[in-house]
Amino acid sequence: MLWRGVPLLPRNAVLGFLQAYRTVISPLYGDVCRYYPSCSAYAVGAVQQHGAVKGSALAAARIARCHPWAAGGVDDVKPHRSFRYDLTRHGFVVPQGKD
Repeated sequence: MLWRGVPLLPRNAVLGFLQAYRTVISPLYGDVCRYYPSCSAYAVGAVQQHGAVKGSALAAARIARCHPWAAGGVDDVKPHRSFRYDLTRHGFVVPQGKD
């Protein structure tokens, strides 16, 4: 049932962009984030759990909190109460039971 994955297209498009950023641009900066996980890893988790719109908003709020005067520390993504999808080994979201 291919149509089950159609609502996940925006989420996976954002995840593709984030994976490209993490592969190409992020290594140029090195490990500079004061938080764990890094801001880009947080963005991936937020989009996986909450979708393209809310996940992007959560990621933007996290990036706004990340500055030289921030205390930093562990700041994990709050899991979605009813997350009903599986993740591929590359981090993309698919309907349950499909890989």
